[in-house]
Amino acid sequence: MVEDAMQKEWIITNGLGGYASGTVAGSNSRCYHGLLIAALEPPTNRKTFFAKIEERVLINEMYHDLSCNQYKETIYPKGLDYLKNFEPKPFPKWNYQGENWKVEKNVLMPQKENTTLINYKNIGDQTIDLELHPLYSFADFHTTFQENTETDFYSEFSENSFKTYAKYGAQPFFTAWNKGVFTENRSWYKDIQLAVEKERGLPDSTDYYRIGYVTCRLKPDEEIILSFSVDEITKSVDISQKYRKTITDSEDFYSPKNEDFYTDLLASSKQFLVYRQSTQSDSIIAGYHWFSDWGRDTMIAMRGLTISVGDQKASKSILKTFLEYVDQGMLPNRFPDNTSDQVEYNTIDATLWLFVALYEYHQRFTDTEFMEQNSSILQSILQAHLDGTRYNIHVTEQGFLYGGQAGVKLTWMDAIVDGTVITPRIGCPVEINMLWYNALQIYNLFCKKLNHELNHEFLEVISSFEVNFSKYFINSEGTLYDVIVPNTSADTSFRSNQIYALSLPFTVLNQEQQKIIFEALKYKLWTPFGLRTLAEDDAQFIAVYEGNQWNRDHAYHQGTVWPFLLGEYYQAFFKLYGNSEENKKRVVDELKELRAHFYVENGLHCISEIFDGALPLDGKGCIQQAWSVASILKLYADFELHTIDSNSI
Repeated sequence: MVEDAMQKEWIITNGLGGYASGTVAGSNSRCYHGLLIAALEPPTNRKTFFAKIEERVLINEMYHDLSCNQYKETIYPKGLDYLKNFEPKPFPKWNYQGENWKVEKNVLMPQKENTTLINYKNIGDQTIDLELHPLYSFADFHTTFQENTETDFYSEFSENSFKTYAKYGAQPFFTAWNKGVFTENRSWYKDIQLAVEKERGLPDSTDYYRIGYVTCRLKPDEEIILSFSVDEITKSVDISQKYRKTITDSEDFYSPKNEDFYTDLLASSKQFLVYRQSTQSDSIIAGYHWFSDWGRDTMIAMRGLTISVGDQKASKSILKTFLEYVDQGMLPNRFPDNTSDQVEYNTIDATLWLFVALYEYHQRFTDTEFMEQNSSILQSILQAHLDGTRYNIHVTEQGFLYGGQAGVKLTWMDAIVDGTVITPRIGCPVEINMLWYNALQIYNLFCKKLNHELNHEFLEVISSFEVNFSKYFINSEGTLYDVIVPNTSADTSFRSNQIYALSLPFTVLNQEQQKIIFEALKYKLWTPFGLRTLAEDDAQFIAVYEGNQWNRDHAYHQGTVWPFLLGEYYQAFFKLYGNSEENKKRVVDELKELRAHFYVENGLHCISEIFDGALPLDGKGCIQQAWSVASILKLYADFELHTIDSNSI
């Protein structure tokens, strides 16, 4: 696990939106890296408090530095030279070794607390001295931190702990340790280089602040524990007890005894489940490091993260979170980073995905009472779409759902640069209309289950849709247009969005039509890591996702590969060709490269948000994306692929 340690990343989370993350080498390469990023208004308003720690081993009057920092001209110190092993689970664990000493380091986060615990243990056979220099930051986690006159890190010292205010009136935070001596020694660490931010064309130099350092002597098998928190914890006995409990919880949380890809995916998936303070219920973080909870991502991801794996309590809580925010027949697109900002509703599909999530929830749990409680909301949502709602969203005479206006992004292809939407898709997008049809059919099904009177206006729309879909959406090659404006225009771009005409619970296409589309998708868009968003032979295809914000956003949906689409692709495959043992083995085999990525590339025990559209298909974007993990987890849960996978390791 130490190869390419400056590039490989790890992350642990606390169930509040907060996390600790960095590179295996111990250096920070992103502004998002740090050992305590706390969510002050869970799961948002995230700030970096504790950036990293500089560690030194002293033995036989010789210092050995364990840490790494990237500066403009050099890497210093080079603790990587002593790193012998790294394990990401059940919590990040480093083993360092010199000629006559060995040290183990563990990093843990208790759940539902903005706290990080770090343990150093002497696993050698000689006594050593440790010198530990915590480095602090105080910045929104989207930004770097620079030396300034406002942040003086005023501290109030007690025995084995101190309380710090980065600046006057700021949220205090606490540093504590269970043994050793603290020496105040203040200084700035300047111009640490953030390599990934440089690649992204963003500010790439940051500063950290040292208040002082802890020294302690460790005999063989002795350890020191440090606590960094926005919650007060000062007594050494409390620190030790909390550490022991967190170890036990982490082993239960992250490391099922029957270790295989499925159980590791299941453990990884729990990182996305968070508590939302505003609703006092659960939600899903769309991706780490930088996303908050988004409506679309949550509705798609929860199908794998909670429903397919049988977590009814979390599923219901998440659904309640978003149902509470229905407005003008729409679910929020995303919750803002700060609760003082307005909830955003610029999405045409999050609300439609709600119906699919509810359908799968009902199929899994048969919770008729919950359906009854929310049936009137569902009816009002559909009626709002029929009446017309925000962003020119309305139903055409053909029964199609139309949406969009200049400068607004409504579908999942939502990149926007300097006010220009890269893929505006104004009109009737193909996946939106398959979701619309499914929403109507699902509501109709619920009415029958609940013995409610059927809505005749909705039935008429279903009928019109079924009559017109093939006429307007199927092109001369038998595949589907990406966006149409009835009787006006049709976008001939060959995109992955048409997979939803095959994978969703209800379709208007016959088997022959579906197979033509599936085979075309397989030939033009399939990769081992996901589906391309645009065919390679399209003039607008962009092969590599790289560069500054402008370049990256232009590539985002113009050929870039998205892993979450593999879930829909293989759902369609099993629907069309059956879920025989042979077909299951084929799918497991085709997922092997993505599985290898999960274990050894980019974020360890993570699935990246996206991959380049052309070989070598490098992972890009967020290192840990909810719907990437969820889509594969859902496949394994729905079709019991772990029974195949465990026999093919």
